[in-house]
Amino acid sequence: MAYNNNGNAVAAADPLPGKKTKLQSSRSWVSIVATGESETLDVDKYAIMHRVQIHARDLRILDPNLSYPSTILGRERAVVLNLEHIKAIITSDEVLLRDPSDENVIPVLKELERRLPVGNETGQHGQGDGKESSAAHNDADAGEEDDSPFEFRALEVFLEAICSFLAARTTELETAAYPALDELTSKISSRNLDRVRKLKSAMTRLTARVQKVRDELEQLLDDDDDMADLYLSRKLSSASSASSSPNCYLTSPTIGSKISRASRASLATARGDENDVEELEMLLEAYFMQIDSTLNRLTTLREYIDDTEDYINIQLDNHRNQLIQLELVLSSGTVCSAFYSLVAGIFGMNIPYTWNDNHGYMFKYVVILTGAICVILFTFIMSHARYKGLVGS
Repeated sequence: MAYNNNGNAVAAADPLPGKKTKLQSSRSWVSIVATGESETLDVDKYAIMHRVQIHARDLRILDPNLSYPSTILGRERAVVLNLEHIKAIITSDEVLLRDPSDENVIPVLKELERRLPVGNETGQHGQGDGKESSAAHNDADAGEEDDSPFEFRALEVFLEAICSFLAARTTELETAAYPALDELTSKISSRNLDRVRKLKSAMTRLTARVQKVRDELEQLLDDDDDMADLYLSRKLSSASSASSSPNCYLTSPTIGSKISRASRASLATARGDENDVEELEMLLEAYFMQIDSTLNRLTTLREYIDDTEDYINIQLDNHRNQLIQLELVLSSGTVCSAFYSLVAGIFGMNIPYTWNDNHGYMFKYVVILTGAICVILFTFIMSHARYKGLVGS
């Protein structure tokens, strides 16, 4: 609290209004439940940690102010997902999505609201009208989303969104890069070189982003335990069944021992089911192939850029060789001209010679003979250079 000269209290001005706005935006979350209903939340990180029961280090991965690679972490009751602009927490019955006002997150939010509700709920609304019933039936037949757990349906939406986003960025880059490279090969200029340099930098950054997502999916596919951690519904049902079994028939030791043996058998069966990750493996493999295809497109583009650079270097080497050949021709001509200047300098010296008297008629013969010697010398030098391959034919 600040005070003026009269002693009255005045409100202190906010020294960092931009930082406050940024902090408020980082607190923005949206909750999507299994029915597709969404609710905007303005809570701090401690409320989120208590809500989904995760540690601060896991929530720190979703902090937009920190730089973390693409990550999919399976925890006891939640899946922490950080894929580029998609930062979310998935539980067995709820999805928490960060920064819902982001222009890249809005389509993902709409897709979650459309695909998370199960098919039978839409079928109940369509019983009164024939068209609505047929539409609901077609939506139910369009995919087998009802058989998948809630967390897998949400995970599929996120994987599809990030794969489509990176594929779209790759398409935009290809559309701009290939014509620029073709123009550079036809005309080497500073403008074209700078344009290709910027495109190559953008391709390098995009390749790194795609590679991070691909590596995360590959790491999940290689580890069955990590994939088993993503089965939230199965872990929740196993925990509830294990906690309810020992409370039955506690009054009879005989029955209690039978129940304990049965519970141990059911627990062993549950552990065997936990190793079954085929459903998630098929889901991850589908999007792994898609992101790998995007990475292959970027690799092809990089090879095309490398080929273009090699072609330009060959052209520059060819021009450099032509300049060297021109320099050789000029140097040879200079040597021959120097011989001509030598003869002219000898006869032009102001020194009295007896043989110089009454021999004026020899001037033209000296000039013609010296010129002929220079031409013969130049021809000999160029023929020798051509024989050695120093000058092209």
